[in-house]
Amino acid sequence: MRPVPVWVGTSWKMNKGPAAAIETARALAAFTPPAGVQPFVIPPFTSLRDVCAILHDTPVLTGAQNTHWEDAGAWTGEISPAMVAECGAELVEIGHSERRAHFGETDWTVNLKVHAVLRHGMRPLVCIGDSAQEHDFGVTREVLARQIMIALHGVSPRKMAQVLVAYEPVWAIGVNGRAAEAGFVAEIHAHLRAVLVRIAGEEAGGNVPLLYGGSVTRDNARAYTRLDNIDGVFVGRAAWNVTDFVQLIRSVAP
Repeated sequence: MRPVPVWVGTSWKMNKGPAAAIETARALAAFTPPAGVQPFVIPPFTSLRDVCAILHDTPVLTGAQNTHWEDAGAWTGEISPAMVAECGAELVEIGHSERRAHFGETDWTVNLKVHAVLRHGMRPLVCIGDSAQEHDFGVTREVLARQIMIALHGVSPRKMAQVLVAYEPVWAIGVNGRAAEAGFVAEIHAHLRAVLVRIAGEEAGGNVPLLYGGSVTRDNARAYTRLDNIDGVFVGRAAWNVTDFVQLIRSVAP
């Protein structure tokens, strides 16, 4: 059974300082999404509190791009889950491939962060993905199963209802990324669903929203979301412009 609604989100990455983020959030606050679609945006930390405040009473959810797993302490340069929650964030992106590649994120720190986010009543958005080399060597399924099983280790079936998972092939994201064939994505998401059911049970594992991200655009988003086990899209630069984001949201309406 497809979880409801269709999720459509974007991370602004290291873009949109406070002024630009506020302007974008105000434009989104004036937008009413179509029924059956759940939009979300993930601004930089410098704009998180402002964007949360602007979008608080709207259908658009706001998330953070990362968090530490401790609530406080001598962790220079880090942001705690307590701080993220106090800003008003409703979800937290964890384990993005850029964090893994450049900032030492591991499957085990992802697991610590998942539990920290759940402890503070927010949704963890767990990002998983295979590299081009892993894809070419035919070990995509094994790599993703490892990532998801470690990330969600110790999460109860009840808490699993708060989890989101985004499959983002590393070879499909970024400026030079190539969009994955819809059939391939459907096969991988069916595999991920089976892994979730195995670790959390039929009901809990069957209802975790599985998002796809990787060169998603307004032109191909609907082709992905119409497939089984693809419950939404996680979009990059194609959704940074408000008009483009709104059009993309409308394109996937049930």
